[in-house]
Formats: sequence, C-alpha cells, structure tokens
Amino acid sequence: MINFQIDYAEGAHPTIMSALMQTNMLQTPGYGTDYYCQQAKEYIQTYLNPTKCDIHFLMGGTQTNLTFISHVLRPYEAVLSPSTGHIAFNETGSIEATGHKVIEIPSIDGKVTLEALQKIVAAHNTVHMLKPKLLYLSNPTELGTLYSKQELERLSHFCQDHQLYLYLDGARLGSALTAPSNTLQLSDYAHLTDAFYIGGTKNGALFGEALVISNPLLQDCFRFSMKQKGALLAKGRLLGIQFAELFQNQLYFKIGQEANSMAQLLKEGLSTLNFPFLVDSDTNQLFPIFPNSLIDYLHQRFTFLVWDTYDESHSIIRLITSFSTTRQDIYEFLSSIIQFQEKDALQR
Repeated sequence: MINFQIDYAEGAHPTIMSALMQTNMLQTPGYGTDYYCQQAKEYIQTYLNPTKCDIHFLMGGTQTNLTFISHVLRPYEAVLSPSTGHIAFNETGSIEATGHKVIEIPSIDGKVTLEALQKIVAAHNTVHMLKPKLLYLSNPTELGTLYSKQELERLSHFCQDHQLYLYLDGARLGSALTAPSNTLQLSDYAHLTDAFYIGGTKNGALFGEALVISNPLLQDCFRFSMKQKGALLAKGRLLGIQFAELFQNQLYFKIGQEANSMAQLLKEGLSTLNFPFLVDSDTNQLFPIFPNSLIDYLHQRFTFLVWDTYDESHSIIRLITSFSTTRQDIYEFLSSIIQFQEKDALQR
C-alpha cells in the first residue's frame, strides 16, 4: 500500500535517525537540561530574533496544546477555535478535560475571519458567561489553507485590543513556511502570537514539538505545568538532538519543501484530469472530490482519508504527502485513476 493518509507514517528523516544513533550511548542530564536541548534552543532562537522567547520541547501536538492552554487560563476562561480546529474535533476533548470550554467560530476554508471573531467576542459580554481568553489557530489550517501575514496581523491586533491570548498550532508549520504563497517567517510568529509551536512529528522528526512562548508574562513556571501533565520527558535529549538537526542546517525547511513539492505535482496531475478541489491549497494537504466508485478502487492500493460526503455519489478525500513521498508514488496514483477511467468508459 502507498501512503497518502498521514505525513508521519515513517520513522524519521535519515539525518535525524543517524544523529540519534551516533549519540545513543552518550550520557547526559535528564529532563531537557542537556547540551543538545540548549543547542537546539539557540538554533531556533536565531530565527525568532529580535523577540526573545522561552522554548520547550514536548512529545506531541495534543500534549503541547493542552499543557500550554491549561497553563495560561483561569477556571472561568474559554478557548476560541475555528470550527475545523484540531482541538475542536480531533483531540478527544482534551481542552475540556482540563476545565476549559472550546467555543467554536464558523470558519471559511478553515480560517477564522476578523468579522466572525468580533461577533463571538461581543456575544460573550456578561459575568454569567464564560470569558473568552485565548484564540486558537493553526497554520496551515486543517484544510491546508494559509493565513497571510496581513490576516494574522489583523487577528493579532484584535487579540491585543481585547486582552485575548493568541496561540498558534504549528503541527505542519514546516509546510506553511515553505509554501509558494507563504508570506510569514518564524520571526513573524514570535512577534504576532503569545505562543506557537513548531511541529516536528509531521515534519521529519521521530516525535516532538518545540513550543515557543513569546509573551514574557506567560513564561514563568511553565516547566511545572509540563511535569504535572506528563510532558517533561526524562530522556529529553532525544528531543533536543532532533530539533538541533532540524534547525542547524535548515533541514526543517528542506523537509517541508519536499512534502509540498510532491503535493503540488499531485495537484497538477489531478487538475489535468479535471477533478475539482474543496479548497485551493499549496501545502502538503489536498482535498479533491472523487466519485465514490473511484475511491473504492483506489483503496485497493493506496491509503488516504475520506474527509466528508460531497453528494450522493461523490466524497471529499484528503491526500497528504511527506518527505518520503516519491514521484513514483504520485505517478502510480495518477496512473491508477486513468486505468479506472478507461475501464469505466469501456463498461459504459
């Protein structure tokens, strides 16, 4: 089976795996106090200047989201999230489990608009209601779309004016930063958000995310929250080694670009075959609309998600690429579609 279902099906990028093997028998202090974690933080900080940030390494995205969000919110404060946000429908109620309601905002192509945000905040205006305190975004969105720098600036300024924290989920930030239409740099995220994380799990790492807390008022005692939530890895150097490799020679960006380029090759092929898309994406996630009969046929050789029903005979699927996706994988997928179409035409 050829994988188009997830972008973390592999173990790790060979460069990272090599670094882990080479350092395997070295003995270091635990819980992220080792040399490699410090080195990785210094590499990442060079991309965040001039904003001085607090950087922490955690093992997964859901863990990062719930640890940070529960750290900064009071019991009566709530999270605002696009209706398609990962914390809203795909993290088993982890935020609610920490005592904080997720208030969903209707989204357009996966993105929160300033107008929708204003309406939700204005509606929560009495002491009898939960107090919105944190806006959760992701870039790319769950639909593979991107916020522009101007869009993020507008949302950031609104949050500042209304005493809201702005937190950004960067599970696929490598794909966002290297997309052709991208207008944001890592330093912009540090400047425009209170915190965000740099996703490693879905961008070549064996596991791991780098949480960047740029708001100095939120940095104090975060390691206590990590420990309490089970997020302080004893063998923390395993995270530090990986992020040092990702950022010392721009490997992080090269991996994101590899995944994006394969997705765009696939997009071009599907467009040539006249398949429509749910949204226009130039990241590593594509959402074409296929006949259900074609989906059943392709599932014999390829793994991918059926995202949603489109109509009685069509569904929206998600195709996702990674650094390990090859041109041959793309050609085989497109060739299988052509073979199906030819057989279908003969049967008719």
